Amino acid sequence: MLKNIILIFIGGGLGSVFRFLISKIDTFENSFPYGTLFVNILGSFILGLIMGSYLKNTNINPNYIIFFGTGFCGGFTTFSTFSDQSLRLLNSGNIFIFFLFISLSLLLGISAVYLGYFLSK
Repeated sequence: MLKNIILIFIGGGLGSVFRFLISKIDTFENSFPYGTLFVNILGSFILGLIMGSYLKNTNINPNYIIFFGTGFCGGFTTFSTFSDQSLRLLNSGNIFIFFLFISLSLLLGISAVYLGYFLSK
């Protein structure tokens, strides 16, 4: 159990650092949260690859799943920022952008997981 917590801690820390670095190159933050959309789609794709690979090859060490799936992808993707930015768009009156952001996030996120599964099988 302690080993799993350490793996999640390190993986989550790395994922959070990568998310932070990507957010620093997001120059469109005021009009559309491209950075959040990008990390959530990329994280969904990575998780699809990880889980698809694990389903294909159960000989994969479960520590990799814990480190990359729960840790890295959990730290890299961000539901709280997605929720905050969605609310900010709604409160600022950007109704179209609000619905576009939510729709793209859901559609592309689920599609990215599927693509990751498909490519790894």
